[in-house]
Amino acid sequence: MTYRVFYRDALAVFRSDNDRAGAEQFDTEHEAFNRARQILDQDFSRVVVIRDDAGNELSGVRLQLRLGYCCIE
Repeated sequence: MTYRVFYRDALAVFRSDNDRAGAEQFDTEHEAFNRARQILDQDFSRVVVIRDDAGNELSGVRLQLRLGYCCIE
């Protein structure tokens, strides 16, 4: 199963600005979660979504909890 990590600037979400969107594909869930953690550690204001081949999505607070974040600053 492959996993895709989508990310973009939170402000771009409200403006529907797709030019600032990024996506990367990974072969394992572990790699996708590591990349999501890297993106959030670099810039916590980014919107990050992980999607698998079955269409399951993990984002927002659920993703942050899964990555081990205890609280949002």
